[in-house]
Amino acid sequence: MKVLKDILYKVNMNTVAGDTGVTINELHFDSRKVKLNDVFVAIRGSVSDGHEFIKKAENQGALAIVCEEMPEERINGITYIEVEDSKKALAYMAANYYDNPSGNLKLVGVTGTNGKTTIATLLYNLFQKAGFKVGLLSTVKVMVGDEEFEAIRTTPDSLTINYYLKKMNDAGVEFCFMEVSSHGIDQHRTTGLRFVGGIFTNLSHDHLDYHKDFAEYRDVKKRFFDELPAAAFALTNIDDKNGAVMLQNTRAKKYTYALKSYADYKAQILENQFTGLLLKVDDQEIWSKLIGNFNAYNVLAIYATAQLLGLETLEILQIISELNSVNGRFQYTISEKEKITAIVDYAHTPDALKNVLETINSIRTKNEELITVVGCGGDRDKTKRPKMGHIASALSTKVVFTSDNPRTEDPEQIIKDVEAGVEPQNFKKTMSVTNRKDAIKAACQLAGKNDIILIAGKGHETYQEVNGKKLDFDDFKIVNELLKQLDK
Repeated sequence: MKVLKDILYKVNMNTVAGDTGVTINELHFDSRKVKLNDVFVAIRGSVSDGHEFIKKAENQGALAIVCEEMPEERINGITYIEVEDSKKALAYMAANYYDNPSGNLKLVGVTGTNGKTTIATLLYNLFQKAGFKVGLLSTVKVMVGDEEFEAIRTTPDSLTINYYLKKMNDAGVEFCFMEVSSHGIDQHRTTGLRFVGGIFTNLSHDHLDYHKDFAEYRDVKKRFFDELPAAAFALTNIDDKNGAVMLQNTRAKKYTYALKSYADYKAQILENQFTGLLLKVDDQEIWSKLIGNFNAYNVLAIYATAQLLGLETLEILQIISELNSVNGRFQYTISEKEKITAIVDYAHTPDALKNVLETINSIRTKNEELITVVGCGGDRDKTKRPKMGHIASALSTKVVFTSDNPRTEDPEQIIKDVEAGVEPQNFKKTMSVTNRKDAIKAACQLAGKNDIILIAGKGHETYQEVNGKKLDFDDFKIVNELLKQLDK
């Protein structure tokens, strides 16, 4: 039970009609969840407009309505509050409702196109191994200490974020590591949160179905750093051409990491194998089970963040050497008889796919085939599809184009969009198999002794999304079963 005026702290209000001194029960932006004496916040979304459901919320017993446009008919006894931005208002109200839980722990946000999940998850694992009680808000899962909850999206809505942060407070969590998406920043899901640090990984082609162009995508990411407080740290990958841009207007203390450029935190790759990386980090050698150049950046970001949060250097290096790869990120298995290596990776952007394929090519002997299974999601950025087709066909020996969460689109049309990027000299390398399981099976049948199969795009996801339904589908499980059949 909260007093309405207390949870309206920091909310920019235009008009108030009614009493803000009333006691309310819960806060909702989904009218279906509204009960007696709750607050309903009308949010304008891409699919529906919450203002159309104000009447429903009133009928279900809402005591207060927060909206950007006052309804023409108002009911006595209900408080109506007109605000500049409902999403921003919800974020502040959610933080106030849950007693501003982000201020009671050390919250670090990770943003960028690729590497967010790996960095956030490995920081969670590192600090847990160091003996701290830790929280995680990631694409894959939400962790409150040792308790696991299912993740909804990269950056959950502000109510969900503050709900889990409050649970973390109650459980005595000291550090929380959180993925921060461009959607989350743009829709004010992180507004009202108090971050002690922010990490920038890299920026490449993604989410241009949502953002009008790359410049807008970059500027939204930058806004996260612009809003960090002076007491926080801002850690950026200075090798990325947008790394310096992120720090331009931040008040936070600025730090950089790099493999190629001068930086506060520097690493050198000494060995790069399928078993892991040997790195030189700040004149100390460290072995990591993670694989590839892109993971060298991730390890360096983890190392720098742990130092900035006060851990001792030798302890950090020791724990990093014990960390395993994150589920669905360069996760591999090797068949017993034929020694075929199958790698499952979440690479679903052109840059991520290029990184993974270049990593495999830098490690393999070139005496073996590299067979890539890849597709693109439906109802998402169509401009990246030919780029994915071009990269896969240019950097692989053979390619099987297939479905990857077609959603409401025709999967065969998506595959045609991907194929459009294949250059004439690479076309003979490619084939199309719409059914994803059949595509993985085809790759396994094409593979000979010691060959490598990359299954890209889904990673940790254990479903295929088709026409509003999520059907069970696990790349790693399926390829394991198929390789075992080949070994018989």
